Amino acid sequence: MAVCLLFITLGVTAQNDKDKEVMAHADKAKAALLEKDPGLEKFFDSASGYVIFPTIGKGALVIGGAMGNGVVYENGNAIGMANIKKLSVGLQAGGQALTEVIFFETDEALEKFKEGNFEFAAQVSAVVADKGVSEDANYSDNVIVFAMPKAGLMADTSVGGQKFEYHPFK
Repeated sequence: MAVCLLFITLGVTAQNDKDKEVMAHADKAKAALLEKDPGLEKFFDSASGYVIFPTIGKGALVIGGAMGNGVVYENGNAIGMANIKKLSVGLQAGGQALTEVIFFETDEALEKFKEGNFEFAAQVSAVVADKGVSEDANYSDNVIVFAMPKAGLMADTSVGGQKFEYHPFK
């Protein structure tokens, strides 16, 4: 019982109000993803870890950018916060808000993310979360990304060039 109380106390003191807000949004985003495609449950259940970015804002007019904050989970438990930044140049226009979840199949892939040595190759793209899509989705290099548009219009599901920062709870 004392261990449980200690864990709860550490969890509460490790998060500021902004983190708590992002965590609440991540819970809602997970529920929305599972409602859209219940098959994602197998990834949430079996992955060594995952990151949920409840809202990533993207915008572009030749030069594009994206950013968002998320929650990092290991074995289903929140262990820290992350942020994502992306800058791109090319033929692009529009704006979009989306939810993105990155699943790590192995402990090694999750550790690479936590060490800050993680980035996607330019050709990697996200699987757009929709009913039944997860059935045929597979990991590539121990990682798979699902994205769910929230609002806006932008024909770009590339994830190449994304940079991440990880901040563990203390």
